[in-house]
Amino acid sequence: MALHLPTFFTRLGSAVVFSAIMMVGLLWEVWAFWALTVLIQVLCMREYFRLMRKIFPDNKPHRWMEAAVQFLGVGLMVLFGLGIADEGFYLPALLFVPTIILLGGVLGKRGSLHSTFQAFGGLFYIAVPLLLFFGLRTISIAIPLALVLMIWMNDTMAYLVGSFIGKTPFSKISPKKTWEGTIGGAILTIVGAAIWGYYSPYYKVQDWMMLALCAAIAGTAGDLLESKLKRMADVKDSGTMMPGHGGALDRFDSLLVATPFAFCYAYVFMPPLLLEIF
Repeated sequence: MALHLPTFFTRLGSAVVFSAIMMVGLLWEVWAFWALTVLIQVLCMREYFRLMRKIFPDNKPHRWMEAAVQFLGVGLMVLFGLGIADEGFYLPALLFVPTIILLGGVLGKRGSLHSTFQAFGGLFYIAVPLLLFFGLRTISIAIPLALVLMIWMNDTMAYLVGSFIGKTPFSKISPKKTWEGTIGGAILTIVGAAIWGYYSPYYKVQDWMMLALCAAIAGTAGDLLESKLKRMADVKDSGTMMPGHGGALDRFDSLLVATPFAFCYAYVFMPPLLLEIF
């Protein structure tokens, strides 16, 4: 098949700009990281509710519910960014926010309860993982950076291995995925993490390998989850944020599911670093 140059350069340009923005947000000061996380949340949440309106045309989520979830998610990010929310604030906050949404749905007019459950979906699918992603930055700048790079590596290696030797379909949800590509991508990502860990002066090799396992397994699950939502909504892409690549959910679907697993492991086994060098 001949290469379509305009499409190729469109995809390449989008990828370069996207990668540059991600690296600036990940590597610059903490407020750049915070702004990047908030931006991802707002874009992903918009696309999520757009999918919900297509999946449930007779029970569309109320606009006020979408605005409330966006406001609450950004509000929590502001508290965490300002350092107001210490460790003891996490549980009360995560219990308080759903209670507000539930009361709004139950006490609202007929049909609002269905919107409430969709709002819960957005809260736990997007807002909470991104709060935890910001939490990884408070442990070490190296952890969220490594997680993003591992997810990119897993996607790339799975695509390359699948293109060369992939024969066995992985799931009907995503027909292009193969078992060979999925397993090959995971193995190569874990090997890459082991090499990273061997030369890194901080943390143990097995810590980086466990993060790679989260990126490979949970990241793949996140990709399948978003693909399922798009199939239910009967759309090819979740949005048009990146010409040639789709929307924000298409780009961060793996990160949203991998982050809670990575955070749990890092919180328990990877103590905070005083230095910002890795």
